[in-house]
Amino acid sequence: MTVKAKVILAEDDEGIRGLIQLYLENRNYAVFPAENGEQALELVQTENPQIVLLDIEMPGMNGFDVCQQIREKMDIPIIFISSRKDVMDKIKCFELGGDDYITKPFDFAEMEARVRAFLRRYHNGHKQTDSSILQYGDLSINLDAFKCFLKGKEINLSAIEMRMLIMLAKKPNQVFSAEQIYNQIWGLDSMGDVQTVKVHIRNLRSKLEEIPTKPLFIQTVRGFGYRFNID
Repeated sequence: MTVKAKVILAEDDEGIRGLIQLYLENRNYAVFPAENGEQALELVQTENPQIVLLDIEMPGMNGFDVCQQIREKMDIPIIFISSRKDVMDKIKCFELGGDDYITKPFDFAEMEARVRAFLRRYHNGHKQTDSSILQYGDLSINLDAFKCFLKGKEINLSAIEMRMLIMLAKKPNQVFSAEQIYNQIWGLDSMGDVQTVKVHIRNLRSKLEEIPTKPLFIQTVRGFGYRFNID
């Protein structure tokens, strides 16, 4: 049996955790369950997973803290699974580097579809065959290594942020709408919200721009969308 991917499943509810684990294992995923945030971080370190399913409300370290610590070292996809429906919780997840947000109760087939989609995009993003480097002033983007440097210092970007930056930087001065960016990065079959694009653009600016409110690289074209500026 070929394992599709290693999945860390952090969920404190034993019943829900068991059902998700059974569903994914029946579809040839290697699932490593964790009942709290501390266990999840230990498994991330020891198992080298390809994706993390992460609940927010867990005893001890919550999902927000776990996501933040993972993002300090790794850019693997993180999908939040939570009963919280408040839009501010979703925005916080994206700001911390989460890639998707599924609200409980959810359909297991939809969950797996999202897992497959993010695994595919992450895999493709890390198999760049173009070894060229995009250089714009102090900003350098290594397409082969999937890394970004500003004034010689590596900038820690999530996989989604990196893919978005590459998409814009490969076609400088071209304006992309939020819908175009969303469809390109998340896929036409995704069931999210283009508001996600705004959150990730804001995250990118906070990491790349000296003055995020007056961006040099990623600029807003009012009424149309965003462009990577090289003027």
